[in-house]
Amino acid sequence: MNNLITESKHIPIDEPIQTISINPVTLHPDFRALPLELRITAPIKGKNLPIIVFSHGHGPSSHYIPSKDTYGPLVNFYARHGFVVIQPTHLNSRVAGLPADAPDGPLFWESRPKDMSYIIDSLDQIEDLAPAIAGRLDHAKIAAVGHSLGGQTVGMLLGAQLTDLKNPEHTNVSLVDTRVKAGVLLASPGNGGAGLTKIALERYSFMNPDFSTMNTPTLVVAGDQDESSHITVRGPEWHFDPFKFGPGSDALLVLKGGKHGLGGIAGYDAKETDDEDPDRLAVTQRMTWAYLKSALNAGDTSWKVACDALKTHASTHAHVECK
Repeated sequence: MNNLITESKHIPIDEPIQTISINPVTLHPDFRALPLELRITAPIKGKNLPIIVFSHGHGPSSHYIPSKDTYGPLVNFYARHGFVVIQPTHLNSRVAGLPADAPDGPLFWESRPKDMSYIIDSLDQIEDLAPAIAGRLDHAKIAAVGHSLGGQTVGMLLGAQLTDLKNPEHTNVSLVDTRVKAGVLLASPGNGGAGLTKIALERYSFMNPDFSTMNTPTLVVAGDQDESSHITVRGPEWHFDPFKFGPGSDALLVLKGGKHGLGGIAGYDAKETDDEDPDRLAVTQRMTWAYLKSALNAGDTSWKVACDALKTHASTHAHVECK
């Protein structure tokens, strides 16, 4: 129960169930200099549970938000409503990653999608290491969700390609993973080139995606006040690009008054949240959950019902565009 939300409570969701958190679960891929540490959050009961692999952002103002140990407002919500959520700590993490001047630093854009695919490769091993979820996962129902830099990471899994303008060896890099059946991009980067600030062009030459190959069903979520002026000169609409140019991006959720924190997805009362608002957060939670539930289950109407409820009861907080 949350007494702080008003209109958004009318967007229907399943009855919540108790969850468990398993932390850490440690894998040892040979492509990274550190072990891959995971947090798993799951319903305490149930079988054939769908999976979300969640990619955190960069979070330059925080030591701990870019890691497996955050994004509780989203992760716990998804788990309470039927998903098993697996969160890696990527190498760009301040608390448990590599120094910014390490190879591929400071954002480690190439290793991040590899982390996500390795997790999918290792689902049997993960179940062995976490007996509480053993035999309970549906390996055929996998979604990916990412915030900010994590949105770029997930976009690559969904099919977007990337070219590093300073490295000709990184041209049209594809790290698509067809085992990921649906995705959600939260405040994800848009197109590169002239849309970037001079500083971003210099520091983040890899931020040059091609969404034309992103064919996996995708919900793009963006705030209409998310200027991201340290990276783009285009304002909030820069974050709409994955929807505009991705063939698989069939829906865009625009949060009214939303900034990069999308109402508070990274943590409750967190410094990182620049637009904390219980209703905005609840819209993000409920709408993304409904989208993924319908995308992974043929014939499921949760997304349509949620869109109708948003339009009827909570249109002051957000609106949806569909292709």
